[in-house]
Amino acid sequence: MNRRLNITLPEQTVRMLDRAAPRGQRSRLIDEAVRHFVNEQGRANLRKQLALGAAARSERDREIAEEWFVLPDLSP
Repeated sequence: MNRRLNITLPEQTVRMLDRAAPRGQRSRLIDEAVRHFVNEQGRANLRKQLALGAAARSERDREIAEEWFVLPDLSP
């Protein structure tokens, strides 16, 4: 289901939109742009959360790794 919106854009943005999409295709372009932006924001947020989590658990992970390094070599 599609909904009509009344939006206001700066003149420069409208000129860019006119260059990028012919009349009749503006809605498709705006839809794709918004979806892309939201997906990228989600990915950026996930990367940030992963980095923060890794930093928060780095000491614990280093200690676990050190425990494994002291295991004897059981290869023949």
